[in-house]
Amino acid sequence: MKSENRNLNLGLVGNGTVSALIDERAAMVWACFPTFDGDPAFCSLLEPKIADSGMFDVCLEGYTRSTQAYVDNSAVLSTRLFAEDGSCLEVRDLAPRYKQFGRVFHPMGFVRSLRPISGSPRIRVRLRPLCGYGERVPERSSGSNHIRYLLGDTVLRITTDASLPMLLEEVPFLLDREIHFIMGQDEPVTEQPAQLAGQMTRSTLEYWHEWVRYLSIPAEWQDAVIRAAITLKLCQHEGTGAIVAAMTTSIPEAPHTVRNWDYRYCWLRDAAFVVRALNRLGATRSMEEYARYLFNLAASDTALTPVYGIHFERELLESEATALSGYRGMGPVRVGNDAWRQVQHDVHGSVVLAVTQLFFDRRLARPGDAAAFHWLEPAGESAWLAHDKPDAGIWEFRGREAVHTYSSAMCWATCDRLARIAAQLKLGDRAEFWRQRAQTIRETILARCVDPQRGHFVDAFGGEHLDASLLLLSELGFVSANDPRYVATVDAIGRELSRSGRLYRYIAPDDFGVPETSFTVCNFWYVDALAATGRVEQARELFEGLLAHRNPLGLLSEDIATETGELWGNYPQTYSMVGLINSAMRLSRSWEELL
Repeated sequence: MKSENRNLNLGLVGNGTVSALIDERAAMVWACFPTFDGDPAFCSLLEPKIADSGMFDVCLEGYTRSTQAYVDNSAVLSTRLFAEDGSCLEVRDLAPRYKQFGRVFHPMGFVRSLRPISGSPRIRVRLRPLCGYGERVPERSSGSNHIRYLLGDTVLRITTDASLPMLLEEVPFLLDREIHFIMGQDEPVTEQPAQLAGQMTRSTLEYWHEWVRYLSIPAEWQDAVIRAAITLKLCQHEGTGAIVAAMTTSIPEAPHTVRNWDYRYCWLRDAAFVVRALNRLGATRSMEEYARYLFNLAASDTALTPVYGIHFERELLESEATALSGYRGMGPVRVGNDAWRQVQHDVHGSVVLAVTQLFFDRRLARPGDAAAFHWLEPAGESAWLAHDKPDAGIWEFRGREAVHTYSSAMCWATCDRLARIAAQLKLGDRAEFWRQRAQTIRETILARCVDPQRGHFVDAFGGEHLDASLLLLSELGFVSANDPRYVATVDAIGRELSRSGRLYRYIAPDDFGVPETSFTVCNFWYVDALAATGRVEQARELFEGLLAHRNPLGLLSEDIATETGELWGNYPQTYSMVGLINSAMRLSRSWEELL
């Protein structure tokens, strides 16, 4: 695909170890190995300077169009390619995930199957991985039925029942039968590729069908919610429980901006939002797995930072991958994220809110206990000490600090939830201790974060600006939705932060100038705020408009261009999919009303 025609109409396949993005013509344009945050062997999404490389694609002679859809309620993707002579083939992609021997099987690998549907499709398969973030072509070797690529410390082995000479030389051939590619670690495949691919496909479909079956979905917008839930599940690393913010790095927030960041890491804030959204759907295992990540993290790091690697890395040193030109040639491409250096005081609340349900949900095999509560108390102490101190805030300003209202409110939430947990555990003294601290923080915020003339909350202590995170004050329970100060805040944000019907996170210039695109999740926060303040029909109309911005597969990125509706920013963005779920759950009519 030409750079200027590239878009984010990409399908996501994954299994909790690896993931891949597949474009509309069945090209695998992004896949990192051996995990989400690894070296992208398939990186054509970010335009390698080595021309025509970094992809695994299927070129159909006489191509005219394609269709793409997920198979039922699963993470198995089907792409059909059509040619001008009427021939058609299906490319089916998946990352194996299924239950085996009492545990979930989720290897580093993918299964790709090509099947003729009609006519005599003539194709050319191009397997052109790169390594070192696009710097070089990896060493290649082959056997009778496999190709090996040495990707630095990782070896990618592709076993196939296709003609190996045709693949190695990229010779066009007629697809007269179904062929398969088993991609994975450097281990011999002893079964026939067709047999193994079939078994993995059936088992993977069964896994996802069972997982979806037990979701507590709303009566309305079921397909949208199911797709969002599967996407969030794919963003959790099975081995550690970490949840990444997105699968990509350096998709810019707007055209020709330097706001290019690497989101393939676990922000404690973003992960907490994901956990709480999945909890609402009844998928509480993600919370339990993420709690394991947090407990392991705390064992080695008592001073929490905003973001960590999926294997608990604390230092995510930021650099530029100069061999990649960037999405549509818009660099720089960044690896790592210097947000780990920042002070963001809402992180304490993010930890506590992510696991609060552990102490109240009687379905769980291992509910939270007094030991887990005492592990959380240092987060409360840190929140107490930080609630009136400046930080970089939820939007991670790199060039300035302030005492941000949202950060302080999250410090309040830390103490408030600790009080509630202590009461649930019948730890009366600790409940009263944290209740008093929460009350003191709340009184401080109300005294310093409300504009006396305009009667609404502002972005920081003594501030004069608005930012969309203030919409969350009711959701947090800091104020009721009918509090006049909150209602005035919702009205002011809708009036002042909206551009062409879409909401910005803020409009005041930041370190890089004035924001140019709408931050997607802020729109969902606004939907929820409208509904909470009684304007349900307005909220439903806005929600339907947001659903129309999803790509054809139902996925969202971080940002929306207000004039064109085009998706920008890293993809798929967990924040955005969380917002979709929460708004649908809030707005949906009941099953009784619809049946």
